[in-house]
Amino acid sequence: MTAEQAQGLHTTPVGESGTRVVFLHGLFGQGRNFTQVAKALQPQFASLLVDLPNHGRSAWTEEFDYADTADMVAEELRGGFAADGPVDVVGHSMGGKVAMALALRHPDLVDRLVVVDISPVDSGDMSEFEHLLGALATLDLDDLTRRGEADERLAELVRSRQVRGFLLQNLREHPEEGWHWQANLDLLRQELPALGGFLEHTGDPFDGRVLWVAGADSPYVQPEHAERMRALFPRTTQVTIKDAGHWVHSEQPEAFVSALRIFLGA
Repeated sequence: MTAEQAQGLHTTPVGESGTRVVFLHGLFGQGRNFTQVAKALQPQFASLLVDLPNHGRSAWTEEFDYADTADMVAEELRGGFAADGPVDVVGHSMGGKVAMALALRHPDLVDRLVVVDISPVDSGDMSEFEHLLGALATLDLDDLTRRGEADERLAELVRSRQVRGFLLQNLREHPEEGWHWQANLDLLRQELPALGGFLEHTGDPFDGRVLWVAGADSPYVQPEHAERMRALFPRTTQVTIKDAGHWVHSEQPEAFVSALRIFLGA
């Protein structure tokens, strides 16, 4: 962890008035991934973009657990953004699981919940993420001279320019410390089974309204997941966005923002 990492969770506000909305990003992401979405929701919505633990400028942890992560987010919200009452929460992928855990463990903090392209079940095969983390581990940062060089070295292992760009947003150059990863890659690789799993919840379901957004071309929301989803979140409405894979908000931003406006503004 570098000097720029916060002791707790780093957050970025977007907008000063309106309905309060919290955004939780996915694996390898940062709060700023939702900047354009948050700006598009103004002025009716005021957003808080959260860097989850082991990502962005937030603190690193020694292990990963969805309950602990949800509790960290709850502590941050309770002391600030949600101090005056419950807020709406939007979570994508890993952030969607954190958002669900937050709603189940701290229902007093959550008004409406939006879960983006993930289900409250074990996500199954994590080999794709294992491959990406392994590819990043091959980069020798000590002799790196520029960001473009990192992209060139990574190209053989990660063919997609878009995916490489997403991963390399985690690469930072510090004047004194040189190139480093903002994300805690070693911990994320170690905890991939936990990241792919979900919370063991035996308490009450969340009784607030839930929008479950799926990408039509993504495998993470399947018909067989609906029973578990509605057992935990009985007031769920599902929306599938055409021509979108897992990164729904970046692949179909207008459709995504429209769905948020309708659901959160209803």
